[in-house]
Amino acid sequence: MATTRSAHTVWEGNLLEGNGVVTFDSSGAIAEQPVTWAARTQEANGKTSPEELIAAAHSSCFSMAFSHALAGAGTPPTKLVTSADVTFQPGEGITGIHITVEGEVPGLDEAGFVAAAENAKVNCPVSQALKAVPITLSAKLA
Repeated sequence: MATTRSAHTVWEGNLLEGNGVVTFDSSGAIAEQPVTWAARTQEANGKTSPEELIAAAHSSCFSMAFSHALAGAGTPPTKLVTSADVTFQPGEGITGIHITVEGEVPGLDEAGFVAAAENAKVNCPVSQALKAVPITLSAKLA
């Protein structure tokens, strides 16, 4: 069954001096979050950015895809810790995403873990949606 999740942003003012608020409509699990150009291109100062939201989506999707693949191969993980770093270059856009994962997977060696992580990187639905952006990976067993 297909699902649709929704969020919306109210933006006021111009790009450089304006500001917005992102609302997570589907779940309400995350409080409204302020966004500004300065938070996107300089220090966050308590505000979020599209890149941080993409990083959250990518790290959680990758973790789910990787966990599913490992379990399907008979080596379910005990724990996966995944981070995603999304790089934004003003004037160019999002120039890269780097995923870092460390895991506890009984019965799996380092080479098998890295190979499975590479597969999850390629096949994760968020990775698929972001194919236009170079995605790199660092993976290791804990």
